[in-house]
Amino acid sequence: MFKKSFSFIVLTILSISAFSQELKDDLTRLQNGEDVNVLYKNEGSVGIYIHSAGGFGLSYRRGRHVHAKRKQMFEIEAQNFKHPKEIKMVNSYFENSKGFLYGKLNSFFIIRPGVGIQNQLFQKSDKKSVEIRFSYFVGLDLTFAKPVYLEIIRPTGNAFEYSISTERYNPEAHYPDNIYGKASFFKGIDKTKIHPGLYGKIAFSFEYADRYNGLKAIETGAVVDAYPWVLPMMAYNKNQQVFVQLYLKLIWGKKWF
Repeated sequence: MFKKSFSFIVLTILSISAFSQELKDDLTRLQNGEDVNVLYKNEGSVGIYIHSAGGFGLSYRRGRHVHAKRKQMFEIEAQNFKHPKEIKMVNSYFENSKGFLYGKLNSFFIIRPGVGIQNQLFQKSDKKSVEIRFSYFVGLDLTFAKPVYLEIIRPTGNAFEYSISTERYNPEAHYPDNIYGKASFFKGIDKTKIHPGLYGKIAFSFEYADRYNGLKAIETGAVVDAYPWVLPMMAYNKNQQVFVQLYLKLIWGKKWF
């Protein structure tokens, strides 16, 4: 009887020890980002991207698995926005004059909070392979329009003498020959207006991180921004309510339970 009890105790201790070692090994693999046949339910990432509207943007994204191959996503992006007809000019009649964008009424900056779904199209077979995902998002456009201010040349009444004043750009009064250059970006920031709208996005991303709890991806896609009224961007070009842009984004992040 004693021998049976002793054997049982020894086997129990050995089993517990083996289980503890296995658990420890699993935790080590988790910390090292190795595959232990588990599903990381959450992920967070930041991104930087260039876009066809002539600039760049930053993004933050948070995702949570609905099931193994689908995630619910939240994102917020911030980017500048340029009109395709913007052309930089310089007043050649005055020395040391500064460049300006003739006809530009406002500088635009966009913030996009939105929600979406990300579907896994092809799963990684190992850490050196690539996972392909398709996403779509919808959300709000909060577009900040800051008026453009220019340095304007004014005659003083004396021959060959001029003064320079800072004025909000007026296409009926300001021309290439009386504009000295662009004023400080911060001039007129208190007159910034917000134009709300909606956006939609589709994207393909290619995730290539060498750790299962890491996130590195290249994403490319298209965004449509739509507004209930025309945005006052340029004085001598047709302004629009709907804008389409393409983008290319680099993403870094991590996954967790």
